[in-house]
Amino acid sequence: MRPRAAIASALAIEPEVLLMDEPFGDLDAQNCRIVQKEVRRIWKEIGRTILFVTHSIEEAVAGGTTLVMVSARPSRVHQPIRNDGRVERGKPIDDPNTMIMEEVLRQQGEAPLG
Repeated sequence: MRPRAAIASALAIEPEVLLMDEPFGDLDAQNCRIVQKEVRRIWKEIGRTILFVTHSIEEAVAGGTTLVMVSARPSRVHQPIRNDGRVERGKPIDDPNTMIMEEVLRQQGEAPLG
């Protein structure tokens, strides 16, 4: 499986930070879950920082402990969202969805939600 080989290759040099840009994008749903679980296991084992870049909120929530959404141009970082089990289960998905809608409205020149 190519994603597993790519991850193994990247980890072989023992980086302090591993950047994974859309690492599960080419996988079907079943293999995506398998590889996500494997990456999470490896992360717990090696204790290094892994930075995921993804367009999938569900993927980010499944694999990340801190979620950061970057807005469209001009790029801005929104407040990080903790995803470490201390917040209710749906909140890490609901907050980014709300941020996305606010960003869309901002780009369209409309007032933000709430």
